[in-house]
Amino acid sequence: MLIPEVAEGIHRVEDSYVNWYIVEGEEGLTIVDAGVPTSWQSLLGALKRLGRSLEDIRALLLTHGHFDHIGFAERLRSQAEVPVYVHDNDVPLTRHPRQYGRDRALTWYLLTQFKALPMVSAFVRNRAWWPEPIAEVTRIRESALPVPGSPEVVFTPGHTLGHCAFHFRDRDALIAGDALVTLNPYRGTTGAQIVSNAATADPERALESLDTLADTGAGTVLVGHGEPWTGGIERLVRTAKSNGAS
Repeated sequence: MLIPEVAEGIHRVEDSYVNWYIVEGEEGLTIVDAGVPTSWQSLLGALKRLGRSLEDIRALLLTHGHFDHIGFAERLRSQAEVPVYVHDNDVPLTRHPRQYGRDRALTWYLLTQFKALPMVSAFVRNRAWWPEPIAEVTRIRESALPVPGSPEVVFTPGHTLGHCAFHFRDRDALIAGDALVTLNPYRGTTGAQIVSNAATADPERALESLDTLADTGAGTVLVGHGEPWTGGIERLVRTAKSNGAS
């Protein structure tokens, strides 16, 4: 499902409760995150609606290497020769996306968090847990990236050890990935929070990284799961920190 212009020149696509984004720039398009494997069809449909094609895509940025964010990444890289950018620390995840660190066993959530069952079902239907590993990546080591939209890299470790958000300063927009969400896929709860410990490697560090997000001062926050937030990152961070880890 394409939701156009969630921020200036930024379009949101949601598949299986997972968001990914299309960013328009003067030199072409930047994709941020790659959803689930079946998101490939959503990509083709969204490009058609926007009057664009695969040839317009210059880069794919990954906020992190979890299975539900790299869905069509390898297909885009191999078929359209689009470079895939990810932080150094998450390169191993792009090769083994289901072998990720967690602070608490997943089993407890599956047995007790019934509000999350529709999300689990959607993940299964859309093969979210089985993305194709990415054969080659470009490692993020700088704070600025030479891609359309000119995002600034905001290093936000905790959810994964190499998690990054992307700040589009001239658009007053921040793509936060899973550093901060408004829908928790492991509990089915809404509102500002970090993702549950079943998928967060270091909850303490994840909460500390929220201060780095707040420092951007962004007015619009676009998250990996849940609805966009237009009330300013500082307020969103305060709420998430008060909710703590789960």
